[in-house]
Amino acid sequence: MVETTTESRTRVTAAEAEALLHDLVSIPSLSGAEAEASSHLADWMTRHGFLTEVDETGSAVGERGSGSREIVLLGHIDTYPGEVPVRTEGRQLFGRGSVDAKGPLAAFVVAAATADPPPDVRLVVIGASEEEAASSRGARHASMRYRPEACLIGEPSGWERLTLGYKGRLNLAWSWEGALAHSAGPTPSPAEVAVETWRWIESYAASFNEDRHDLFRKLSPSLLSIQTARQGTFGHAKMEVNLRLPLDLTPAELEQALRKGIPSGEMRYWGHEVAFQASNDNSLTRALRSAIRSEGGQPRHVHKTGTSDMNVVGPVWRCPIAAYGPGDSRLDHTPDEHIDLDEYQNSIRVLQHTLATLMAPGGSAGPS
Repeated sequence: MVETTTESRTRVTAAEAEALLHDLVSIPSLSGAEAEASSHLADWMTRHGFLTEVDETGSAVGERGSGSREIVLLGHIDTYPGEVPVRTEGRQLFGRGSVDAKGPLAAFVVAAATADPPPDVRLVVIGASEEEAASSRGARHASMRYRPEACLIGEPSGWERLTLGYKGRLNLAWSWEGALAHSAGPTPSPAEVAVETWRWIESYAASFNEDRHDLFRKLSPSLLSIQTARQGTFGHAKMEVNLRLPLDLTPAELEQALRKGIPSGEMRYWGHEVAFQASNDNSLTRALRSAIRSEGGQPRHVHKTGTSDMNVVGPVWRCPIAAYGPGDSRLDHTPDEHIDLDEYQNSIRVLQHTLATLMAPGGSAGPS
């Protein structure tokens, strides 16, 4: 850990909070290339009263307090690819990562900087690496390093909402090679073989989803890419598919079904994540709902059809957990990604209230 300097303080103005977010959004930090952004965030935390480090995974980590009761605020500092010019229009801040998920991460850092941990509490803020790369390297490292009694995941939910569940994931890379024949004959072309394979996957999902009306309970396949080529007397086809899984289907079970059922080709699987759902009634969710109401909001619970680092740490830590943060998740990964700075400020106040409640004696006790 890097010792805090004599300039450390626990007061952060609204302008400073917005400057932190603007600076983080201005620093590119694709998965695996987070070093500059992590260093900047660690420096900011050091100046504001944290013990800090950039750990072996490239994650920025800050701690306040030294007690045995750990409360972890786990965000991610890497972003999805694609440039979104950083600019401010009124109270809207545009830029890659403004919503997913530097907005929630910056809100975590500011709220923790202004908290006053009692002697028995240690607040840990993590700007994790490689969340967008499906490896979740930073979160996997943190899952082995900490044992919190409560955890917040930094993902956009909108300042009045908290996310309690994420679907699972399985990625498939399929490839095929076969002899060609005249196009007038019955032998299928590489493109037809690929289409037949995709239709089998669609049919399998439709059968699985029969009588399931809630999207969170459905198996959702997405065709990411398809390529075909001819080389001499042979044809080639490639396809990538992303599958989002409900709570009652594990990646291993789905992989087994696909291997058994897909009619031809070679298959490679990765990105295995089991779906996860947290409790909606524990010390953390009660604190969040109360904090949202205190700011004039109407709290709601939501479930997401994607994945997050909650899928990684939730099953390991088994503590009260929820995802929270400012921003409209519909803007994730889009060329129009932007965050409302007033919502960002609202979320900081909600987090401040939430942390104060959790840090009180017995504040984090309760079932997960």
